[in-house]
Amino acid sequence: MRRREFIALVGSAAAIRPLGARAERPPERILYFTYSAGYRHDVIPLSKTILTQLGRNSGIFEVTATEDTSEFSTENLEGYAAVMFYTSGELPMSGVEKRALLNFVRSGRGFLGVHSATDTFYTWPDYLDLVGGYFGGHPWHQAVTIEVVDAGDPLVAFLGQSLQVEDEIYQISDFDYRGSHVLLRLDPSSVDLSKAGVHQRFYGWPLAWTRVFGQGRVFYTALGHEASVWHDVRYQQILTNAILWSTRKLP
Repeated sequence: MRRREFIALVGSAAAIRPLGARAERPPERILYFTYSAGYRHDVIPLSKTILTQLGRNSGIFEVTATEDTSEFSTENLEGYAAVMFYTSGELPMSGVEKRALLNFVRSGRGFLGVHSATDTFYTWPDYLDLVGGYFGGHPWHQAVTIEVVDAGDPLVAFLGQSLQVEDEIYQISDFDYRGSHVLLRLDPSSVDLSKAGVHQRFYGWPLAWTRVFGQGRVFYTALGHEASVWHDVRYQQILTNAILWSTRKLP
């Protein structure tokens, strides 16, 4: 991607539009997996629609949504640049399918997790190594202030120093703080820390991060419970940037 296109992409939410690079090569394919073995989020159908539109607007990627675990074969995954999870619970993936996913990311492809992707595969340690943390409760469902931890990172640079969002706010347990680059974190002054179920950990409340897995790139955000968040152009821009980063379309 040329530098002027990158600047246009992250400069403002209004920049989510087709780019000149679209005609140069076919769009990258993203496999969006939304199987719910636990709690199923009402926003999933909307998320499919919005991600599909973001792909069309970017001209750089296209989204295929599925709940069929048989999509996770080595041969089939060869046709994708990244996999995105909005999942929950112990997914009915076979050992072969799990290995195919891990090898896919290790080989240099992308993995993205949204919201309850950390509320997934508690009994599969390799998944924790992939995503970087587990859901540890959601004591707050309200408007909060979110700190932009690294305002120089191209995924979130357009946000400035902070933003306000109303959503279900996750706590993260088993967080691999050493192996993860935190992008967004809850501002604890914007919530009641004495509320039941709050767990104060030294790493705070990370809400978005990136990490590497083998040669692959991993992105996760805990945001995305509410339909209003999916309609928020800032959230859409974060996801667009994350997809492009995970597929190596950002410089």
